[in-house]
Amino acid sequence: MTVHSTLRIRTITLGTNIASLTDLKPIELAIETLTRSRQRFEASGYEVQTLRIAIPALLARCDERARTAALTALHALDKVVSGRGVILNLGPLLTVDRRDSTLANWTVELVRSTRSMSFSAVVASASGVHLDAAFASAQIMRSLASALPGGLANFRFAAAANIPSGTPFFPVAWHEGADSIAIGVEGASLVERAWTEPFDRASAERQLKKVIDDALRPIQSIGETIAKETSRAWLGIDASPAPGPDRSIAAGIERFTGAPFGSASTLHACGTITAALKSLDVKTCGYSGLMLPVLEDPLLAQRASEQRYGIRDLLLYSSVCGTGLDVVPVPADTPVETIAGLITDVAALSTRLRKPLSVRLLLVPDKQVGDVATFDDPILSDCRVMKID
Repeated sequence: MTVHSTLRIRTITLGTNIASLTDLKPIELAIETLTRSRQRFEASGYEVQTLRIAIPALLARCDERARTAALTALHALDKVVSGRGVILNLGPLLTVDRRDSTLANWTVELVRSTRSMSFSAVVASASGVHLDAAFASAQIMRSLASALPGGLANFRFAAAANIPSGTPFFPVAWHEGADSIAIGVEGASLVERAWTEPFDRASAERQLKKVIDDALRPIQSIGETIAKETSRAWLGIDASPAPGPDRSIAAGIERFTGAPFGSASTLHACGTITAALKSLDVKTCGYSGLMLPVLEDPLLAQRASEQRYGIRDLLLYSSVCGTGLDVVPVPADTPVETIAGLITDVAALSTRLRKPLSVRLLLVPDKQVGDVATFDDPILSDCRVMKID
């Protein structure tokens, strides 16, 4: 059996319809499908990191009283999925542009009383930037900063700008339509592999497209087979080359530029990767763009600590890449208004460029700009806390 050491399955995500939060039978059937799907991929030599379920945005219809009443059902649902090693996305808690002064405290209660649930809020849509929802999202981020040790509760929330249903990556995933299956990959090493010597910038996009297509075709074949056998819609692969503790997207970018990440021509490299991802022959879904998750990539974290780039640079790179701002460490006492302003900047980019972007900040307690933050989590790297300019 061939072991695919340069490519991991980050997630198998099933979009699953449920009539209500107490409707557990579809969830249990989805867990069985996920378990069999993991076995199918592992038998083909792939490491599968996580199993995930996304449901419709049922909570977006709730007022304060209904949300509070829903906690009992959410606890039961969390017990079912976490007991089987599955994580679940509740979808956006806000889908219309409004403020909700009660929502932030409710999310604190949710993350403290569950293990395997994530969620989002819509801050941009076809109608434009949602200013009030951006402010509500900032309030949530500030409240979640103290909900769990180290500020890690914010790992389970993001502000979502024009994120389509069927995106397999959490915390922005949500579901609508027929039950579905989608795959997300951890493929940062493919970028490095594509751009080994001899390297020619003029052919870089073509080289990268070929390497990624070749790597993803077998995954697509397995996914299509599972979808057919389980009567689910095959949505495709989110081909975003996500990094991990032992593989770095920054290293691939530095292979292109010949200089540390953040130097001149970094934007060119980001644009080249995105262009290759948007031209793939395999069926793609979700972001399918360049991911720059600061704390999940050791070299990105190192370059941030060396002050080679800042949040404004990440915003610039977002104009040509695919995800926005992801796991960026900032002080926990950053004012709500400042956080909301940053969220609206990303929402404006998403609206103007007509692309899915999101904001997931990690507000670090008891740290100020320039301090080094450390985390009790093996997938997060130590990093200098960054300033929202």
